Amino acid sequence: MYTGKTLFAQLMDFLPWTTFSRITVRYGGDHRVRSLSCTEHFRVLAFAQLAYRESLRDIEAVLCAQSAKLYHMGIRSPVRRSTLADANERRDWRIFAEFAQRLIAQARKLYAEEDLGLDLSNTVYALDSTTIDLCLSLFPWAPFRQAKAAVKMHTLLDLRGNIPSFVHVSDGKMHDVNVLDLLLPEAGAIYVMDRAYLDYGRLFALHRAGAFFVTRAKSNSDLRRVYSAPSDRARGIVRDQTVALSGYYSGRRYPRHLRRIRFKDPQTQKTLVFLTNLFDPPPLAICELYKARWQVELFFKWIKQHLRIKKFYGTSVNAVKTQVWVAVTVYVLVAIVKKRLELEASLHTLLQIFSVTLFEKTPLKRDFPDAGHITANEMDAKQLKLF
Repeated sequence: MYTGKTLFAQLMDFLPWTTFSRITVRYGGDHRVRSLSCTEHFRVLAFAQLAYRESLRDIEAVLCAQSAKLYHMGIRSPVRRSTLADANERRDWRIFAEFAQRLIAQARKLYAEEDLGLDLSNTVYALDSTTIDLCLSLFPWAPFRQAKAAVKMHTLLDLRGNIPSFVHVSDGKMHDVNVLDLLLPEAGAIYVMDRAYLDYGRLFALHRAGAFFVTRAKSNSDLRRVYSAPSDRARGIVRDQTVALSGYYSGRRYPRHLRRIRFKDPQTQKTLVFLTNLFDPPPLAICELYKARWQVELFFKWIKQHLRIKKFYGTSVNAVKTQVWVAVTVYVLVAIVKKRLELEASLHTLLQIFSVTLFEKTPLKRDFPDAGHITANEMDAKQLKLF
C-alpha cells in the first residue's frame, strides 16, 4: 500500500517553487506577514480550484475537516476565512500572474511539437475574450451595462496544446480590439481572430512586425479587387482574390494588399469571407485555420465549467485578478502533468479524479481511466441486478 505523499502534494511538486519564491520577494508578498505566507496562500487557492470550492466558508470548512493532513499539503496552520479574505485583498495579484506566465512558458515547450492537423510550421494563436457577469453593487469598479457589472478575460491561446500564452483581465467595457495594443507580436506567428478585431491600423502593426493574421471581413468593408485566383466551388472556395482597401482612411492605415477568400460551407451553406495577409497557403488551409479558432471558445467553456472563475472569493480588483490567475495556473499545471506523465485521460477526466482524491495517498503516475472508452454495455454490466 502506498504511504507516501497525498495526491495534492504530488501535484504541487510539479511547480517551480524556487521561481515562486523569487517572484514573492520581488513583490514583497511576505512582507510583515505572520500567518498564511504567499506559498500557503497559493496552495489554498489551488486546492479550492481543484476541489471545486465555491466560497471562503466552503474552503475553511473542508480544510478544517482535514486538519490532520494540512501539514502534508504544505499548510502549517488551519486557514481562517478572514485571513484568506485579507490575503486576497492585499497580496499583489502580479505575484500569481508572473508565476502563471513562467508555468505557461514551460507548458508551451512541452507542447511545441503537437500536431495541428495543418501543413504549417508556424505558431498559431487564437485571440478572443469571454465576459463574466457580476453584481454591480458588489463590483462597482467593473461597469458593463447600466445595471450590470462584468469582467472580461482576454486570452491568446496557443493552439498547440491549447495553452493560454497571454491573459488580460479588464472591466466589461473594454473593447476587444484594444487588446491588440497590449500584445507583443511574434514574427512568423499566425493570429486568428473574429471580426471584433478588424482594425486596419492595428492589423498593419502585426504585418510590419512580421506576423500573420486571419480574420473575417465586415459586410461594409470597402475593398477593391486586384487579382482573382482560380476558385474551387466543389470544395466551397467561391473566390480567392487579392484586394486593396479603397477607403481614404482605411487605405492609409493598411497600405498593402490583402487576400480575400469567400467560402461557402458545403454542409451548412453558410458563406464566410476571410481577410488575411497569408498569400502562400491554399485557400482551404486558411478556412481550416479560422475553424481552429473555435478552440479558444472551447477553452472558455471548459474553464468556466471546471474551474472557479464565475464566482469569486472577494469583490476587489486584486481578489478577482488573483483568482483568475490561480485558475489559469491550475489549468496549465494539469496540462503539464498530463504531458509529462503521458496520461491518456482528458483534462476534464483528470480534474474529475483530482477533485475527489486530493487527500488520498495514491501514486500520481498511473493509468487514469479514459471515460470515453467505457461503453453503455460495460456500464450496464457493472450495475447490480435488483430483480
